[in-house]
Amino acid sequence: MTKYTNDHEFVREDGDVYVVGISKHAAEQLGDVVFVELPEIGKSFSKGDDMAVVESVKAASDVYAPISGEIVAANAAIVDEPAKVNEDPEGSAWFVKIKASDPAELDALMDEAAYTAFTVES
Repeated sequence: MTKYTNDHEFVREDGDVYVVGISKHAAEQLGDVVFVELPEIGKSFSKGDDMAVVESVKAASDVYAPISGEIVAANAAIVDEPAKVNEDPEGSAWFVKIKASDPAELDALMDEAAYTAFTVES
């Protein structure tokens, strides 16, 4: 199941790690993505920390850690080809994989229905 934050990140369980990136809605709002900066593998973040940067022709935005944990993988493909973020933001254009230090933090995030309602309201 995919969960979402108020800042438009998604997080999805993948075995014993969690895949994190920006939502399709966020990618659409940003427009053409031209730059992505990802954290180093092994770096740890607390929920809400600035974790990555995504820049488009319109704006630069921070990407926040939706849960606390350690980065165990970073998607080099989107650093090399940032436009992939627009093509498949919640699929192949994930940003990082996190080994969660407190999986219970996921309980505070929105499910897809709640996130869809949130994006319509905002």
